[in-house]
Amino acid sequence: MFKKPKKLRKISRKLEQKTPHLLRGMKDILPEEQKYWSFILEKGEKLVQAYGFEKIDPPILEETSLFRRAIGEETDIVEKEMFTFRDQGGEEITLRPEMTASIARAYIEHGMINRPQPLKFYSFGPVFRYGRPQAGRFRQFHQFNLEILGAKNPVIDAQIILISSLFFQEIGLEISIQINSLGCLTCRQNYKKTLLSFYRDKKNFVCSSCQGRLIKNPLRLLDCKEKNCQRLMYEVPQIVDFLCEDCKTHFIKVLEFLDDLEVPYNLNPCLVRGLDYYNRTVFEIWPVGLEEVLISPQISLGGGGRYDQLIEILGGQETAACGVGFGLERIILEMKRMGIIVPEKEKPEVFLAQLGEQAKKKALRVFEDLRKKKIKVAENFSKDSLRAQLEMANKLGTKFSLILGQKEALDNTILIRDMENGAQETIDFDKTILEIKKRLKEKEKAREINL
Repeated sequence: MFKKPKKLRKISRKLEQKTPHLLRGMKDILPEEQKYWSFILEKGEKLVQAYGFEKIDPPILEETSLFRRAIGEETDIVEKEMFTFRDQGGEEITLRPEMTASIARAYIEHGMINRPQPLKFYSFGPVFRYGRPQAGRFRQFHQFNLEILGAKNPVIDAQIILISSLFFQEIGLEISIQINSLGCLTCRQNYKKTLLSFYRDKKNFVCSSCQGRLIKNPLRLLDCKEKNCQRLMYEVPQIVDFLCEDCKTHFIKVLEFLDDLEVPYNLNPCLVRGLDYYNRTVFEIWPVGLEEVLISPQISLGGGGRYDQLIEILGGQETAACGVGFGLERIILEMKRMGIIVPEKEKPEVFLAQLGEQAKKKALRVFEDLRKKKIKVAENFSKDSLRAQLEMANKLGTKFSLILGQKEALDNTILIRDMENGAQETIDFDKTILEIKKRLKEKEKAREINL
């Protein structure tokens, strides 16, 4: 058997002993960050549930072919960004780069076409794309998605955009809605010919990726983020001028609904989105201040549109659909930039301090009694110093501390300490819940009078 040289064995051991570190493009969501996530999800779920959306949780791993068929072989996502590998059984699988394809697959697989249509779903979870990490976009990031399946009426497009607008109002962010129409397959075929003609004598001025797109997928030229390519987009013929009568009528009705709902928007003729399954209405949510820019910025907070052919492409029956996805990391980054204050979680009202082995055992039971009675209580049972525990109670801003020492444990009593004025009183242990509730009510009454 081959044996590593001694020097290599030492290097190998050193590498094994190296402290593990975060992978590039990944992020730990630390406790101090969680308030943003809870705030956004609480606001989002409350809003979409009022509109009749039900939660669906597709798996993180799917067959690679699902995304190739759904998103498009020539897209940047499929060509460059998917985390794809073979499992132990030799099957090619992929960490989902987006949610919609998985939900479309679930719709087909579970025979949802037989349910009363349309179906409204929302989902939240991580998605994965391999790329250069940038502000608000990691290789694992999180999306909050809405999908309406089984409805072709343009009112659905308008409703999805309305809910998107309301979502950002709820979290306090000013946004700009950019909207366009990609038309149907026939519209796009006619437009592609004009696009190729426009770029024919300009191909030396576009990036190498776009030179490839000219041959493979010309519409993706409008999705390029390179500055030189974006400058040309101001001169590109507009796709809305190539819409057939049905697509034009659909788009006009979407805009009329938005006007009636008083949802502001900007027509953006260069907006195409980065996935091939979109048709007709497409839109993006931009941070406020970018409204005058025609081309897509590096950072959008969300986006979506109609995808009427997707379920059929995946083997299901023809099913009209529309959806949107919001990127939570980018939203949180924008909230911080705009100085939006997120409510802190509710502070504990009572701190339970203990001193000595017998008191610790009794305090464990008291904590459970308080919790069951919905009294917000904090503790630090690992500390034996009463001073350290009361310092913690002060930092937490609790109204009262309950103190159990060895003497109180033996006498079946407990100390109640008012953390505001330092007054304390010994009471019967069995009256703890009753007494603490009474004193908390008195504190609340006094606060209301002072207000």
